[in-house]
Formats: sequence, structure tokens, C-alpha cells
Amino acid sequence: MIERWESDDPFDARLARSATGLLASFNQEGVLTAADVHVATRAAALAGEERDEVRLAVALAVRAVRHGSVCVDLAALRETEETLPWPAADGWLEAVADSPLAAQSLVQVEDGLLYLDRYHREEGQVRHDLLARLASPRPVADEALLEASAARLFPGEGYAEQRAAALAASRQSTTVLTGGPGTGKTTTVAGLLALLTEQSPTPLRVALTAPTGKAAARLQEAVEGAQLAPQFTDADRARLNGLTASTLHRLLGWRPGSSTRFKHHRTNRLPHDVIVVDETSMVSLTMMARLLEAVRPEARLILVGDPDQLASVEAGAVLSDLVAGLAVRSPDAVAALRTTHRFGGAIGALAAALRDGDADAALDVLKSDDPAVELVDPADETRTAEVERELVRHAVALHEAALAGDAERCVRMLDESRLLCAHRDGPWGVAHWNRQVERGLAETTGEPLGIGWGHEWYPGRPVLVTANDYGLGLFNGDTGVTYQDAGGDLRVAIAGGATYAPSRLGDIETLHAMTVHKSQGSQARSVTVLLPPDDSPLLTRELFYTAVTRAQERVRIVGTPDAVTAAITHRAQRASGLRQRLGHD
Repeated sequence: MIERWESDDPFDARLARSATGLLASFNQEGVLTAADVHVATRAAALAGEERDEVRLAVALAVRAVRHGSVCVDLAALRETEETLPWPAADGWLEAVADSPLAAQSLVQVEDGLLYLDRYHREEGQVRHDLLARLASPRPVADEALLEASAARLFPGEGYAEQRAAALAASRQSTTVLTGGPGTGKTTTVAGLLALLTEQSPTPLRVALTAPTGKAAARLQEAVEGAQLAPQFTDADRARLNGLTASTLHRLLGWRPGSSTRFKHHRTNRLPHDVIVVDETSMVSLTMMARLLEAVRPEARLILVGDPDQLASVEAGAVLSDLVAGLAVRSPDAVAALRTTHRFGGAIGALAAALRDGDADAALDVLKSDDPAVELVDPADETRTAEVERELVRHAVALHEAALAGDAERCVRMLDESRLLCAHRDGPWGVAHWNRQVERGLAETTGEPLGIGWGHEWYPGRPVLVTANDYGLGLFNGDTGVTYQDAGGDLRVAIAGGATYAPSRLGDIETLHAMTVHKSQGSQARSVTVLLPPDDSPLLTRELFYTAVTRAQERVRIVGTPDAVTAAITHRAQRASGLRQRLGHD
């Protein structure tokens, strides 16, 4: 089914009242928004294209990007809902390919897919740069030393997968390291870095990076923690001393006035010898193109992530495309870790059922008596009230720690409990539940915390940074807590960073609840997942899997069995040609 929007408001901003022909029909059906219509209309006017079916195709390509795809398969799209007033199938794509829009490089057609020109170029660039890197293996200075050190850093059969992955990455320029939570990806990265630095006669310049500030901080902490294992010698630790992680935007060098161009590019490469990118599933096609053009050809690139998680909020599903495409082209470039070491019992079994798409097995786990998992029926008022009381209790404890001025404890408490939602708005959304928790907090403390103008900032307010602020050194995904200092003033302590006056922080959201998308790269001891009704277009297996695997010790699902089944059976489909272009000449 095609995802549609609905509205009874004749002045809804998504309605294009000036649209005509097929654009008007598809706009009124809730398939296209006004933005899709206006972009297609303007592009067609600039190119001198007047055919209705061509303008519709361009609008559908614009819509596809808005929904996370980098292209659109017109033939497949029309088959999903035959009741719409589609143009004749014969010759539709050919008409676009022969149009002035294609001649002027506003759109491109390849392998039966229609692209906006920018995404076609970026996809081609990613393919070209990756294949060029894969064609140049990296020599190892001392094979005997490499094998011996790998056996020391990854001892026994329990580390066999990580050892094989690290050895493969040591011998090639580009490695895609995949695996679910707890499979030892960071352990593998730390051991790989120890192997590479030992092989180099001079200190290696190593970059650790991730799409968000939170994910970068977790990567740095995890690599530092892995080095505490007894198999790491003092010499290993000395060679890896001082490694720091940053966001991809910061690594590439932010440029004022542009969100897609950076200081480092093809003619000003990054200086690093080894670049490790964590949470690669969150990297968009555009960001992957910018990264690959900035990496020196002789540098090693290690892309780490879980292809079963949600893809980037922007266009592209790069990690899953790389895994599928390189499996055909260059299987050795993909190192998959499959044995889970973190999860025991129920959470691990639930994650496996989600990954396998087995709804019956997932429901069996959720209905078991294991205290690590729980399924709460949203119609059960007694149990849902207890869920809300537990969330409020955590907020009250955070408030008390903030009043005591214990900033470090406040930051630690952020990762104790987390409420994850699929939606931002509505009764199942983040905004509603942030208000619910703040209302309960105000009732418990007797103070108007978070309620009404002038009360937005209060001790214990958890916050999420939603945009990069290079002046303050804050990045999208950073989290923090407002606390009261010794002088009685409010300050905001950012996890792994400095403290700030609230007035200096601009792009901030309250964090009693957060979307599943924004939770990527983070974890919490106890996670509550609020599933929307089973007809929600956001309810997908990837979203459910991502939410469940944020939990370390306990996960609670608030939703019906029908919602659980719908989530597992509905895959997040993103149109892309990258995996085919990688796999074929």
C-alpha cells in the first residue's frame, strides 16, 4: 500500500490548490504533498516539459526522497495501488528518459529506476569510490606477528569471529563490520586498532567517528573499555592512548552555509591512516558520498553497524546496500559477527525473533514469565497506569538528584530508564508523553515544573540536542540534564562534556520520551517501547528491532499482539539502486 496523508482541513498546507491534471489528482488522494507538486511543476517549467505524466513522475521521485528512498520504481509503485489514476504503463518511464528534464540533467533513468540527478550522481560516486578502494589490498608488514598478535588479542574459540574479522580488515583497505548489539563489534575494532598500530613503524593517525554525538561518545567509551581486557598489553594501550571520537560532521569539517559540503573533500583529503565509522546504518547516501571522497586512497576504512536497524532519517539505506551488494562483488569485504554475548535469555531471543521475522516466536517470548521482557496491553488501564507511575518515579529521582547538585549522578541516571515512541505527535507520540511525565512530576513535587510558559527549565529536566552547534561543541544526539548548582542557578550537564547555562542552548527537546530513530547509538538499562496502533505506517520490523536492542537488562512493550505482528511483518522498504550497481559491472 502507498502511504497517504489525510486531512479534513481545506486550508491544509499539504494541499496544492493551484495543481492541475494528474498532479492535482494525486495531491487530493493524499499521495503527493504541495511540496512534491511545486518542485515538479517548477522543474518541468524550467526544462520546458509540459506532459502531465512526466510531471507526475518527477513529483513521485521527489516524494520518494521525502520517504527515504533515493529513487522510484514507477512500475512497482503503480502495482501497489491500482485504483489511482495512473498514466498508461507502456512508455511512461521512456517518456521521462526522453524528456528535456533528463536532457538537462534534472532527472536520470537507470535500470528501470527514476532518480533526481543529485542522488543518481551520489550513488554512482559511492559505487566508484568503493570499488576503487576494494581493488587495492593493504600489505601487512609482518604476517607472522599479525597472526600471533591476533591469537593473543582474540584468544580461544569464543573470539573466533572477532579474530577472523580483525585479520581480514588488516589485509584490505575497506571492511564492513556488521553484527547486532552484543556481538563484539567494538571489541573487534579495539583489537584491530592494536594490530594495525603494532604493524606500523610510525604512529598511526586514527579517527573514531559516528553520525551523532551520543554514538561517538559511546564508541570512544567502548574502545577505551575494551582495552582494559587482560589480553591487551601495556604496549597496546600506549599505542592506542589518546584516541578520541567525533561526529562525522566534525571530522569532515563543518562549513557555514552548507549541510552537504565540508572542508575535507577530494582535493583536501582527511589526514588519517585509519578511519572507523560506527553506527553506519544511520549514515545517509549523501554523507557516505562526502566521507568516501574525503578518505585518502591509502587509508583504511572500517564501516561498523547493524544492517537490521533503522536506516538514516535522510535518503538512503547505505549499510544494508553495502552488505547485499558487496556479498556479490567482494564477499571478503563484509565481516559478519553473529554470536551475541551481551543479551541473555529473553531479550536475546526477542531480538533474534525480530531479526528473523518470526512473529509467533516473538509473541511467545513476550508472553513468557521472564522478568526481562513484558508485553503490556494498552487497554489494560491498571497496567498502563503502573507504567506511567514508574516513568514518573524515575523523573522524580532525577529531579531530586538535580536539586542536590549532583550533575554526574544525573547524567548516569539518564541511562537507567528510557521511553521510546514511534511517533512525535499524537497520543502515542513523544510530545504527549513528555507532557504526561512532566504533569506527574509536577503533581508529585507540588511545583509547576515544565507546565506553562516560564517553567520550561527546571531541575531534573532531561534534554536532547537536536542540531549541531559548533560554537558550543554540541552535536545532534547529545543528551544532558538540568541541575541546580551550589549558587542556586540552573546549569545543563551534557553527557561526556561540559556544562552550560540554559540560555545558551537553542535546539533542545525534553527527553522523558524520545523517538526510536533518535535513540540509535544509545542504550538504557530499562527500556519501555510504546507501539502505535497496527495500522501506523511507521510500525516496521526495523523500528521494533532498533527499539528492543536499546535495552540492556529489561524491555517492556506497550502494545497489542496485533501491533507486534504488524511491526514484524512490515519491512521498511527504501528504493535504491546501490546494491545492484555494486554487485554488477
